[in-house]
Amino acid sequence: MHLTSETVESLVEQLSKLPPIGRKTAQRLAAFILKMPREEVVEIAKAMVAAKDRVKTCSVCFNVTDLDPCPVCSSERRDKSVICVVEEPSDVMALERTGEFRGLYHVLGGVISPLDGIGPDDLHISELIARVAQTSSRTAVAEPTEGYDGRGADLESEDAPVQEVILAMNPNVEGDTTAYYVGQMLAPFGVTVSRIARGLPIGGDLEFADEATLSRALEGRAGM
Repeated sequence: MHLTSETVESLVEQLSKLPPIGRKTAQRLAAFILKMPREEVVEIAKAMVAAKDRVKTCSVCFNVTDLDPCPVCSSERRDKSVICVVEEPSDVMALERTGEFRGLYHVLGGVISPLDGIGPDDLHISELIARVAQTSSRTAVAEPTEGYDGRGADLESEDAPVQEVILAMNPNVEGDTTAYYVGQMLAPFGVTVSRIARGLPIGGDLEFADEATLSRALEGRAGM
């Protein structure tokens, strides 16, 4: 069934291409857009075009950014000894909203999924290994000289050695597989590899939790 207006029909068709928007949701969005002031619609259109034209990928962490390197990688206030590995740029946004993590990020661009034809070479895993290896090798060859702080890093160096890599993949089969693979690849460098805790959500009830979630919660229990 088509709409009476070909222009609105075209708008619905374009909106329905956005996941996870179905045709009914696209129709509601189109109706809402028609009621909006023209100036607001123009601003939305400008923002979409600008995002497509200006946004690029950070050459260091592969997060989306307007500048390369991104503000996180270039910030002097971030803890460069810790790297949090995530699947997608949206995961970086989620973690940044917490205001708790002050280290660096590395975006893989997905997860290992043989059924979808995605292997390790299709992700930014080799670049992560290179980041860790670069600081590890610099620390290993460093000789005590003037300006050396005695902790494996030159005081004049801008990059601190990576000491911990946090794996923040989604708790599913693909995420677990990717985390295991990355952990194995990082093993030779002697860095601490950890994974974010999994378990019951805040405000959740035990009786409604599934067995896998309860098992993870028990495994990841912490002291009071």
